[in-house]
Amino acid sequence: MSKAITIFVLALAFIGGFLIFYNPKPASSPTNDNSKVISTEQKWESKIDDQASVTVTVTPIILSADSREWKFDVVMDTHSVELAQDMTKVAILTDDSGKEYSPARWEGAPAGGHHREGVLFFAPITPYPQHLKLNIKEVGGIQRLFSWTLVE
Repeated sequence: MSKAITIFVLALAFIGGFLIFYNPKPASSPTNDNSKVISTEQKWESKIDDQASVTVTVTPIILSADSREWKFDVVMDTHSVELAQDMTKVAILTDDSGKEYSPARWEGAPAGGHHREGVLFFAPITPYPQHLKLNIKEVGGIQRLFSWTLVE
């Protein structure tokens, strides 16, 4: 009986070793030929507004024409002002023609405190604009305007 158990354990070890060492790799795995993955995602410039004791930094994350939603990373820092704004009510996106768009939602820190970070989501603008402005009102009692050139 113990000889049968030994043979069974050895067979399992052999099969396990075979599966580990000879398991075919998925087709999407990178190869070792030093090939590089090329990212088609645009890197957008961060814009900073430092007024009225509040620093607001906005960085677009996604602004592609074929994206389902546009995203802006927003960071607010202060030592003296309460950051209690409803970001979906104080942020407005404006296209080339002056048409305004409200955010679909805010995902991030809730209202209050001296540091807030999150993402503003907007529906994409059609037709794709050449320039874009993000207006954030009432942070530190003033209006902050951030702009980007999308198409040159």
